[in-house]
Amino acid sequence: MSQPEPPKIEFPCDYPIKVIGKAAPDFKEFVIKTISVHAPDLDAECVDINASRNGKFVSVRLSIVATGKDQLENLFEDLKASGRVTMVI
Repeated sequence: MSQPEPPKIEFPCDYPIKVIGKAAPDFKEFVIKTISVHAPDLDAECVDINASRNGKFVSVRLSIVATGKDQLENLFEDLKASGRVTMVI
């Protein structure tokens, strides 16, 4: 029995991203700066940040206009390679 293929994304599209990492005073700015390299039209005013219950982690939620699969893969790779990001959803 074969697995069904995941749905295809049609580009360009609005693409929500959630970045989770250890809490630091500059984490939001780090995420915005990293993502802006790949999505220069990012509206920094529309970025939401939430701390975990115990304050150890923080999540940054935002949305970009995704232009292609390569853009998303490079963006995710840069975030993960930083060593500051625990998870990208």
